[in-house]
Amino acid sequence: MKKLFMKVAIAIAGFTGVAVAQQDPQFTQFMHNKLIYNPGYAGTSNAICGVLQFRQQWAGFTGSPQSFALSADAPIPGLPLGVGLNVMTDKIGPMTTTFLRVAGAFNKKIGPGTLGIGIDLGMIQKKITATWIPPELGKIDPSIPGAYSDALSNPDFGKAAFDVGFGAFYQIPNNFYVGLSSTHLPAQEIKDGGSLKFQVSRHYYFMAGKTFQINKWNKITPNVLVKSDMAASAVDLNLTYMWSDMVWIGGSYRVGTAAAVMLGYQTVVKGTTTIKVGYSYDFAVTSEFKKFGSHEIIAGVCFAPKIKKTTTYSNDRFLD
Repeated sequence: MKKLFMKVAIAIAGFTGVAVAQQDPQFTQFMHNKLIYNPGYAGTSNAICGVLQFRQQWAGFTGSPQSFALSADAPIPGLPLGVGLNVMTDKIGPMTTTFLRVAGAFNKKIGPGTLGIGIDLGMIQKKITATWIPPELGKIDPSIPGAYSDALSNPDFGKAAFDVGFGAFYQIPNNFYVGLSSTHLPAQEIKDGGSLKFQVSRHYYFMAGKTFQINKWNKITPNVLVKSDMAASAVDLNLTYMWSDMVWIGGSYRVGTAAAVMLGYQTVVKGTTTIKVGYSYDFAVTSEFKKFGSHEIIAGVCFAPKIKKTTTYSNDRFLD
């Protein structure tokens, strides 16, 4: 039981006041859901898109992280603006973090691509439930919610705070992208008025990818994601191969911690709507979690309406 508690304690280290680990949800298939990292992405793909993403980390381990993300974005017709929405939850043991953010971006055509400069506004909520087994029966830590007995318990912790993010993103659809962003700019402290509190850290992200068309049927795309809260950093390296713009397979390496394999399928319906699904499996390469793999699935849809060509009619008699 003590070992279980220590593992959960590592996950909620932000409450100790001693260490602050990266607090945003972790996803292996980051290249399929860029808006959750960078509000500048909103509208730059010139399509109306939505993505669902679910991750079960360390499957089979009690209290292991579960992460869910829903994102959607679209350009605003007739204006150089894009809008987006992010809803995410991240559950680790007795602690659940909820993110809700609305994004807005100014989009400007630069060369063959689009540059988006964006912000997102919303809230972040932290909750620790008291309905879990404490590390040692009969002993109470007043800073940790827990149902110790019928007469002894500490109530749930549940507080929310304002959240702001900023990002710049440039992309040439189906060719190249690069982005730099930061989340949780206020870096505020969430507390319940007592001894229990959570320090939210600013997070910084850099992502980039480039597609190389080998021939009509084959292309490869290397992707990279660098993330840091200035206390800990992580680097994800990915290489994805796609055949006939339909089937992809790939591999990723999270430097020093995990490797992953992935596969997916996409299809285009009526020439305007792209539907895709993907799956990845992570293998821990270090630590005592080697025997616990991580599953992740994504499902997405993008609608890119055909641009109607403007036609004109003139009559030289009226000097039109």
